[in-house]
Formats: sequence, structure tokens, C-alpha cells
Amino acid sequence: MNPTELLGRLRRVRVVPVVTLPQVRHADPLGETLLGAGLPVAEITFRTPAARDGIATLRARHPELLVGAGTVLDRTTVDHAIDAGAQFVVAPGFNPDVVDHCLERKIPVVPGINSPTGVEAAVARGLSLVKYFPAEASGGLRLLDAMAAPYDGMAFMPTGGITPDNLPDYLSRPHVAACGGTWIASTALLAEGEYEAIGRNARGAAEIAASATF
Repeated sequence: MNPTELLGRLRRVRVVPVVTLPQVRHADPLGETLLGAGLPVAEITFRTPAARDGIATLRARHPELLVGAGTVLDRTTVDHAIDAGAQFVVAPGFNPDVVDHCLERKIPVVPGINSPTGVEAAVARGLSLVKYFPAEASGGLRLLDAMAAPYDGMAFMPTGGITPDNLPDYLSRPHVAACGGTWIASTALLAEGEYEAIGRNARGAAEIAASATF
């Protein structure tokens, strides 16, 4: 997958469940639930030991699911993500070492930024998509709109503090490709096996995305 293809798919789904897997066994039913709810995407964070094998499980069992690796902080984790089959990499900040390694390995990377300086760094490397993180804590839409104005070619993926209540406002911005959300498949819901609740959350997010207009 190249960056243009990734951006196109994210613009179609509009919402990305950001998931921290408690155990690898949660990956397969998670993928089935998300697909059944009409939200065929997941960002699996490298915050637990289950991430690498969880990504591999999702890619093997649910090839139609778009699977990214999140919380990627170093080159080694980039390699682990690629080996597991991740289709894109997401980082919480702009680490030049991580970004450059992703470019070398030819995997799309979405680095985190919350300032024009971060956007400039992304532009300098030819990127067209960045993660706006932590979105609400950084200033929410007020900062995002002001920051996006000079950069017509840059798309943003706000993550951090996104909820069903503020999701429609974020998705109404043409510079927002998609939003990341942790509420859809929280670690607590996964640990309790609450896949029906996850499905409801995913369907609700997909419905909001489908009704969003610029």
C-alpha cells in the first residue's frame, strides 16, 4: 500500500478504532466485530506485548481489514510492525528517525504533530497525512483549523479526546481525512469480551461518518 492509497481508504472509512489489545486472543473476534459493524479498519497500538501477534492475526484472518500499527516509537518497532503485516504506521510525535525509517522501508507513516513546526517537518519529507495529537488537549478544532489553513495539501487525522459527541464537528472539516477513537474498542471492553458493545460503538461511529458533510 502506498500513501495515496492509504489516504483514500481513510477518507472512505473516516473513523479509525485505536485499539490496545489485552491479549492476542482478542484480535480475531475484534476483526470480525469491526467488519460486521461496517468499520473495516483498526490501529493496533504497541502498548502491550500482544500488538505484534495481534496485527499478524488480523491480517491473516481478516485480509479485508485495513490494519495499522500505532504508538510506534523507534526503528525496531517499525520493523516489528512491518514483519507482522501492518499496512501503515502511526506515531504519537514526529520522530525523524521513525519517519525516515518508514520511508526507507516503504511503509506509509502518519506522524503525530500539534504545531505548524510539525506540519513543516512532514511537508519537508513529502508526507500528505499527519496525526493531530493529542487533539482536544492541544486546542481541538480551534487550533486545527488555524494550523491547517496554510497547508492546502495536508490532511489530518485527529486523535485524542475524540468522542461520538465531537466527532461530527471534526469530520465536517475538509482537511480531516479521518479521526482516531479509543472509545470504540476500549481495552476494558476487550478484556471483558464485550464484543456486542464494541459492535454498537463501531456501528455508531460508521453512521456518524456516513452522515458527515464538509
